[in-house]
Amino acid sequence: MPDISVWTIVFLVVAAFSAGWIDAVVGGGGLIQLPAMLLGLPNASPAQILSTNKISSLCGTATSAVTFGVKVRPDRRTVIPLAILAGIGAAGGALVATKIPMSWFKPIVLVLLIGVAIYTALKPSLGARTALRWDGRTHYVAAGAVGLLIGFYDGAVGPGTGSFLIFALVGLLGYNFLRASAKAKIANVATNLGAIAVFAAHGAPLWGLGLTMGAANMVGGLLGARTAVARGSRFVRIIFLVVVSALILRLGYDIFA
Repeated sequence: MPDISVWTIVFLVVAAFSAGWIDAVVGGGGLIQLPAMLLGLPNASPAQILSTNKISSLCGTATSAVTFGVKVRPDRRTVIPLAILAGIGAAGGALVATKIPMSWFKPIVLVLLIGVAIYTALKPSLGARTALRWDGRTHYVAAGAVGLLIGFYDGAVGPGTGSFLIFALVGLLGYNFLRASAKAKIANVATNLGAIAVFAAHGAPLWGLGLTMGAANMVGGLLGARTAVARGSRFVRIIFLVVVSALILRLGYDIFA
């Protein structure tokens, strides 16, 4: 385990709190937390950083998922296949995380995020209300496919997972932004659990640091979920566009700098 100063821990706790709030509203908390860990833990291995990040994120996403579950009451028949397959996908992604160069993913993710941002910005009515595209088995199969694909991405790479989940649930399945956020949080709990299970088997997580950051992430997640429920879909849509734009800038800098 790398040596960690008190000031580094304070820095990472503040980052975890901020990430928890953003993640609860629209996802994308990794935009803050993961870069902060890379700065604060320069001597840690990639597996240590990714797995410790997952532990912290799990605490926040679990808290916001419970809050959304109580306040919004998402449809269990949709959430169950979405979450189960998301967890399986994340475990598979974590298995290949150390074998596939990050440089392969970044250009693809950048293009996808630009498309998501443009599509959302040009359709102000998108996600304003729930209008499901399918019903019955087709709907549940589509939810499971979304969970599996984005779960794999979360296990292998991570940043932007919550935003991709929300966009898929809004743009593909037809939920409003608030209901999509509620389902995305539950699926995100499953992806974190799936990835942690794989990383823990290889002894990678820094458990003490991860749980300390997780407490801060939990408080941020609780406040973020309450804010999203109180402000509604329009507020979530605006924050979604801000976070996606920041992700685009971050990835673009990594690729072209």
